Amino acid sequence: MAPRSSEPLDPALRAKLLQEARTPWRSLRRALWLALSASAAIGLATMAMRASSGAEVPGSDLLIQVAALAVFAGLLLVDRSRDGKGPLAGGSGLDRD
Repeated sequence: MAPRSSEPLDPALRAKLLQEARTPWRSLRRALWLALSASAAIGLATMAMRASSGAEVPGSDLLIQVAALAVFAGLLLVDRSRDGKGPLAGGSGLDRD
């Protein structure tokens, strides 16, 4: 067992460590949701450009891209709302971690 330090832990650091213990991998999870949402948005934009140039875009492919964008953006919003900072939590959503 580690010896106890005579200096108390900084309250801000303690709060941050406790939050990380409650929600491990939060930053990595959010980065993953953001990357997957961006990928779906880029795919949807590519399909929109192809459709606007007159090329045929299969409806099933379009549906997959729209569903992927909705799911991953929803997961990102839900993950942010758990902290009380996202739009679903009643906050402005503009607060940074």
